[in-house]
Amino acid sequence: MSTSVGIVKAQRALFDTPLACRSGAVLPQFELVYETYGTLNADKSNAILVCHALSGHHHVAGIYADDEKNVGWWDNMIGPGKPVDTDQFFVIGLNNLGGCHGSTGPSSIDPAIGQPYGSSFPMVTVEDWVASQAQLADRLGIRQFAAVMGGSLGGMQAMQWAISFPERVRHVLAIATAPRLTTENIAFNDVARNAILTDPDFHGGDFYQHGVVPTRGLRLARMLGHITYLSDDAMAGKFGRGLRSGEYQYGYDIEFEVESYLRYQGDKFAAYFDANTYLLMTKALDYFDPARHAGNNLAAAFAPIRAGFLVLSFSSDWRFSPERSREIVRALLHNKRDVSYAEIASQHGHDSFLMDAPQYFTVVRNYLENVARECAA
Repeated sequence: MSTSVGIVKAQRALFDTPLACRSGAVLPQFELVYETYGTLNADKSNAILVCHALSGHHHVAGIYADDEKNVGWWDNMIGPGKPVDTDQFFVIGLNNLGGCHGSTGPSSIDPAIGQPYGSSFPMVTVEDWVASQAQLADRLGIRQFAAVMGGSLGGMQAMQWAISFPERVRHVLAIATAPRLTTENIAFNDVARNAILTDPDFHGGDFYQHGVVPTRGLRLARMLGHITYLSDDAMAGKFGRGLRSGEYQYGYDIEFEVESYLRYQGDKFAAYFDANTYLLMTKALDYFDPARHAGNNLAAAFAPIRAGFLVLSFSSDWRFSPERSREIVRALLHNKRDVSYAEIASQHGHDSFLMDAPQYFTVVRNYLENVARECAA
């Protein structure tokens, strides 16, 4: 029977070792916030790292004692008896460097000046995140992960783990992801960033000192992004052309139900997410392109990989289409890696990787049951 991991608590890890970023910048020190679920076995071979997507964070499963409504963003996937079974695995979720949920990021205080980093925070990439995550694994005494998994931008990190640290990953679960963004995706990200960059309250990224937040820009960025996470069928099924009042009002206020939904999502997001973090995360998406460093040959980029792979895509995901997942599969097969692939029928678009879907959960469960047997052997 599936249950929740229950009440969880965030933990913090401070690293005094400088982190050299791909951009050439160096962070003298940094802090990562993370949560763990389940029990690490004696030889520390049953650990799974969960990497989050653009707006994700360390709170992956369970609830907080002081806020039972704050449920982990992948709680349906992770817990006792769930596809990622915490009776068998020790699961780690963390907030990426540059985030706004406790890990060192633009809104954190720069110890050198006693003020938020703001615009001075370095650009971070997927490779930088993986390097910092490896330091956390070292701190926890985990030399090799049973699996690294994630959806979307999280799946990119999981792939990069297998490239950067091939001996430290036995399996990768790459879900609703791609080996690099399409031109259209980069274009969407640029429009979203420009909504923030041109907000008068942005102040070049140093809005903290001005006591303001670029709410309008962040709100518009989220509204645009949210459209791309859903499929046309999902939006039509949920809202259609429904009108709030039942009649046209012939004005620019909210009339259609979908308009109300998008504005609600934008307002909610702008109330808790940091604008600089949004900019950093979308640029990390744009920059991810392992083939670029291997003559634009993805198979060559994947040559160091030793991990087995489960690659999952969703039929209605037009932002990270199934064809992009098949590119990953072909490159892995070229290197004679063990890879399983499934395209899941779903109407929820890119957000499908967060949804309850029996076929999806069954595939993940079956794959990880085999991984659990390896850990027990």
